[in-house]
Parts: sequence; C-alpha cells; structure tokens
Amino acid sequence: MKSLRHAATLGAIALAGVAALGAAAGGALVLRVARAVVTPEPRRLGTDIHAVDTAAQTIELARDADTELPGRYGLYVDGTPGYVKLGAVLQADESRVRRKLLTQIDPGAEIGRKAAFSGYYYLTPGELHLPYESVLIGTPAGPAPAWYFPADATTWVIQVHGRGATRSECLRAVPVLHAAGLPVLIASYRNDGEGPRSRTGGYGLGVTEWRDVDAAIGWALRHGAERIVLMGWSMGGAIALQTLMSSASNDAVVGMILDSPVVDWRSVLRFQAREMKLPDPLPQLAMDALRQPWSARLSGADQAIDFDALDMVARAGELDVPILLLHSDDDGYVPADASHALAAARPDIVTMPPFTGARHTKLWNYDQDRWSAAITGWLGANGFLG
Repeated sequence: MKSLRHAATLGAIALAGVAALGAAAGGALVLRVARAVVTPEPRRLGTDIHAVDTAAQTIELARDADTELPGRYGLYVDGTPGYVKLGAVLQADESRVRRKLLTQIDPGAEIGRKAAFSGYYYLTPGELHLPYESVLIGTPAGPAPAWYFPADATTWVIQVHGRGATRSECLRAVPVLHAAGLPVLIASYRNDGEGPRSRTGGYGLGVTEWRDVDAAIGWALRHGAERIVLMGWSMGGAIALQTLMSSASNDAVVGMILDSPVVDWRSVLRFQAREMKLPDPLPQLAMDALRQPWSARLSGADQAIDFDALDMVARAGELDVPILLLHSDDDGYVPADASHALAAARPDIVTMPPFTGARHTKLWNYDQDRWSAAITGWLGANGFLG
C-alpha cells in the first residue's frame, strides 16, 4: 500500500481526490472501481421466477423495466432446461408479469427460482436454419472462434458482440443480413469467454480488442470479401469504431451498423456510477487510474486505456464511412446522449432513426420489423445489398 501512496504523490492518480477519499483506503477503492470496469463478470441471475405453468406454457416473473417489455426475449434459468424463449406479456400487475413460454418445458422439469433476463433469442447458429461454418481466426492474442454464414456477395458484414456477452448476441441480426444477400462473420475476441485469454484476462474497452477484429477483417479479405461493413453491439460498437480508426485494412471498411453502442466511455461510466450511487470523484479517479500504465495493470487491464482516443464524439471529424446508429433513448445501461451527439456532429454520414422503449441491445426484440427495416433500408441506400 506504501507504493500506491508513493505513486499517487507522483500524480498517477489525482492526489486531491485520493485525499478526499482517505489516502490509502481511497487509493484501494479507486483501483477496485477501475478493476470492475475492465473485469468480465459472470452472468447474474437477478430475475425472480414466481411460477411456471407447464400446461399453459406460461411463466411468471418479478416485474422490472426489462421483464415488462413487449416482444420476444430469452431467459437463462437456474435449473432445467437452462434457457428458454419468452413471448408476449399476457398479464401484469405492479409486482409481477406473466409471459408466454415459447420453449416447451416438460411437466417434470426442475426449474429454479432465479433467472437472467436476456436480449439473446438464439443461442446457437443452428437455430437459424441457415448454412454456416465454425471457423478459427488467428489473432494476436491466439485463435478466436467465429461463425461464418456464407452468401455470394463480396460485401461482408463482420459482427462484434458487447461487454459480458458472447457471439450469440449477434445471431438476431443474421436473418436480415442474409436476406440482404450478405455473408456474415460473427467474431469472438480476447477475454470474452470464447476467444483467447490475454495475460490479465481484462477488457481493454476497445483499445486492445480491435486487433482481433482486424484479424477477422484479414480473414474475410482472404476468403473473398472486398468490402466490409462492421456491426457492433454495445461495447462491440466501441471496438468496431476503434477498428475503423486503427486498422491497416480500414480502406476495406465501407460502412458501420451500431446497436446501442458505446460512443464515449466517459459518459457511460459516469452514468453507471450515478446509477450505483458511487460518489464523486470516484468515476473520474477510476478512469485516471486506467489511463496510467502501472495502475492500469494493477486494475487488471493489459495496457493503459486512453479515454480521449475512445471518445468518438470528439473524434467525429475523423469518421469517413456511412453509419447506421440504432439506440433506444431509454437504454438504461449505455445512455444514448453520446450517440445523439455523434449524429448531430456528423449528419452527413450518420443515420439515426428514433427508438424509444426498447432498452439496451433489445431493439430487435422490442420491434423486430422496424429494426430490420431500418437495416435493410440503410443497406439499400448505400449500395450494400448483395
């Protein structure tokens, strides 16, 4: 702990802020918050299951901002069968919501009382009933598994999932992209639980992961792609944007589709800190810690994280490809403010149709037809249809 205090006196973490929090204890708390930002977390079973009617094929859940949403969703269940698909809301009161079960549950199944509500609808590529291949992409961190859905066009879409998610998050987009005639490559990346693990196992918020997407671009170009549309979900949007900014193959990238994207990490982390009632100046101090090489490593990051480089509102002038930006105004996790700011800064290249009510990365679930129409229309308007 002496070394932490000594480093703080050198200015690696703002001394005044640490002193306000209480010297050594404050420094440790800052590092804890910074570590939470970059550490992958296990799925949390935060939704209560109150009842399951296997005869009527319905399920009753604790009501919250997600479980009351209209549309189709998924539910990770503590027990058998482990994952089920949810349909329409059938009934709701102030504390509970009853939904249709779209997955058949056997009468004797042992279902727990805890679950995780999810925007995932498909878990495996086979559920789409489309031709696909499982491939391995060599990345700087090691081999990364990917799913490839072939088509005849030379414009490919490479999808990048978000923080705490897996490739399954991206499967919802495959049908509309396949119907548009486009090959789709769904990539994994370092430390996502499927891709290779780095030394620390921590997220880089896009600073490191873009190299793995760059490798996916190289794989696509070697296998027949001539033009690339990057599609990023949540943190995958930040990764895709960093790929565009940094890749030696960025000339091949001709467009981007961003769903609930992180456009500026600082606004996201400040928002989440307020939601968790973390006091100032903790969010800024945690970001300061992640900016410095020594404290970034102590926090679990592989390298320092430059939040200026990740601020794509400030760097809007560097963007040079058409972008479709899909973001619900009541996202609840990644605020849409930075997305709106990017759209306002670059109306010449950014298309941002309004969405409300859909929450984070659940626009497809909430209104599949409108979400799909927005993508198909944008692809056609930019000459990307296969």
